[in-house]
Amino acid sequence: MPTTPPDVPPPHGAHLSADGATFSIYASHADGVEVCLFDRAPDGTEVERRVPLRNHVYGTWFDTVESVGPGQRYGVRVTGPWVPERALRHNPAKLLLDPYARAVEGGVTVDPAVYGHHVGANLAGDLHVRDDRDSAAYVPRCVVVSDGFDWGTDAPARHRLCDSVIYEVHVRNATRLHPGVPEPLRGTYAGLAHPAFVEHLTSLGVTAVELLPVHTFTHEPELVTRGLSNHWGYNTLGFFAPHAPYAAARDPQGVLDEFKAMVRALHAAGIEVILDVVYNHTAEQSQAGMTLSWRGLDQRAYYRLDEHGRDIDLTGCGNTVDLSQTVVVAMVLDSLRYWVSQMHVDGFRFDLAVALARGRDEGYDPDHPFLVALRTDPVLSQVKLVAEPWDVGMHGWRTGQFPPPFAEWNDRYRDAIRTYWLRDLAASGAGETGHGVRDVATRLAGSQDVFDGAGRGTTASVNFVTAHDGFTVGDLTRYDHKHNEANGHGGTDGSNDNRSWNHGVEGPTDDLEIRAARQRSMRNLLGTLLLSAGVPMISGGDEFGRSQGGNNNPYSQDNATSWFDWELEPWQQDLLETTRFLAEIRAKHPVLRQRPFFSGRPTGPDGPLDLAWYGGDGQPMGDRWNDPTVDVLQALFNGGPLGHDSVLLTLNGSGWAAEVMLPRAPGSAGYDLVWDSAWERPGGPGLTVPAGGEAPMTSGSLRLWRVVSAG
Repeated sequence: MPTTPPDVPPPHGAHLSADGATFSIYASHADGVEVCLFDRAPDGTEVERRVPLRNHVYGTWFDTVESVGPGQRYGVRVTGPWVPERALRHNPAKLLLDPYARAVEGGVTVDPAVYGHHVGANLAGDLHVRDDRDSAAYVPRCVVVSDGFDWGTDAPARHRLCDSVIYEVHVRNATRLHPGVPEPLRGTYAGLAHPAFVEHLTSLGVTAVELLPVHTFTHEPELVTRGLSNHWGYNTLGFFAPHAPYAAARDPQGVLDEFKAMVRALHAAGIEVILDVVYNHTAEQSQAGMTLSWRGLDQRAYYRLDEHGRDIDLTGCGNTVDLSQTVVVAMVLDSLRYWVSQMHVDGFRFDLAVALARGRDEGYDPDHPFLVALRTDPVLSQVKLVAEPWDVGMHGWRTGQFPPPFAEWNDRYRDAIRTYWLRDLAASGAGETGHGVRDVATRLAGSQDVFDGAGRGTTASVNFVTAHDGFTVGDLTRYDHKHNEANGHGGTDGSNDNRSWNHGVEGPTDDLEIRAARQRSMRNLLGTLLLSAGVPMISGGDEFGRSQGGNNNPYSQDNATSWFDWELEPWQQDLLETTRFLAEIRAKHPVLRQRPFFSGRPTGPDGPLDLAWYGGDGQPMGDRWNDPTVDVLQALFNGGPLGHDSVLLTLNGSGWAAEVMLPRAPGSAGYDLVWDSAWERPGGPGLTVPAGGEAPMTSGSLRLWRVVSAG
């Protein structure tokens, strides 16, 4: 290493070279930084060797350490001022993780020693008193790894968003009980890549898996003390390292290679990998929490703080990562680029994305430097970018306000579709007025009211009726109320706005009529999702109606509540076949997948509209859009301009059977029934109805027709 440091520090993290490894750590308010190298003595005990980083430029401490190679375990210690009222919390007794570590071995043991300030056995204490107990025995080790991997002919699938079907899934839940996956691989990256599960995905027409967090994470102390864990993983401890417990491999290098092999296998099947990433907060929680990495390195740089040095919590998790700081933006961008360039992932879903785009005044800014960087970066601008368009701060709901090329989770779609299909149809059939069809029509057509402008189209909307957070499709039809007692919060956690309907009985029932109605409701929800304009996202397991026992927030349930049960009952197998059929229908009909919004205008002189709306009487909707008693809606998607079939969707959201007249649309001679949600599985009785003819329709049901052209 030259005696005079370069003008620009080397890349952050640990990077191998011919001389050993160069370590580069950002800690701008520190007086010194040491890398702690851990080796095993002949008697098996761990030996710590501390090496000061001699060079310091622009807040980064760095040096080359000789004789360091792959597999070296290490951590970081920082010396500097302890002035809590100024948010300076340096404490050399605490072993810290390198924020850029590409592999992490071991977990956090919840102990008073992992707190930078003094706490007692109950983990409460004085934020201003520094704790001098060494935390090394209770925290993980960073591991130096090689980036080498045989990718073979791996290449991204690059499916167009309009052709995409996203499958949101938890690595562990998907295969933990899968009988086709070998026991040692169940619940792992290798299990997710096993042919038994990959074949399930391809049979559903899935083009991308969206994985719940796979960045290294740990568990909140309050969960650990109650014998629970953060099962979902929204509690990040490292932005560059895959979560090791999700691997069948035990060696850190093996964990890295197993993740890459999973991506390679999914790509070979034509399936993209999207990561649900949590850059809005970290596992350190508030200043009353543990000191594991960023807080001990440079709290003032990494976290949003008020004028008194206290955390500004826009996430509900105790802290907020401060992307108004240049070094933090660089860290997040470096992490994202690493996962694309070295791990070959295809995109990201940004958890609480509004928190990432708040300026120094805390207001949301669609032109925030971080968003601009994502949109202009030559690597990141070419992958799929999906925003969860809200956080818990003031004015945090921003659906439709992210710039292109972002797609966004569309909560308006979720709420409208649930509201239409899941209300007490028996009550509405007894004479109560409905809710009208205006909102559901807008969602079916791609939510132009939300996403119009800036060249965005239907693919800006990621449509979903369920996600990991909330009821499953099955539980939406089984429960009127959440049942979250196992989470240990007295049933207070989880949303109260579920828009669900138990069909008359709370929970499981042997009543065959109720069970049949529930199954039809599931088919309505999945059918609407897969036949709407926009990008459909299926929550894993919904395709066969899995249940979480009414728990709408099982974030702490690493057990049968969350794991997929693959021993399917006959009705579940029928629902799975229906979901596969609907995905095939979507793939066969480009008119259901077009990117531009529909204009509602004729496609030619005296020709049909590109999208036309009719009531149950077969007449154009006209001025009936705001009539709350209208429950039957028909949507004719004109595929003629695309050279493809046109299709008609007929929705009967009422609680009674209806005689529906099919429209006399220009150029339409009649309609062939392709699918009816009243069918238990695809392939029900054939039916052809002439234009202007009537067809009886089951209460609370959905139909898809192929338009028979005149002449």
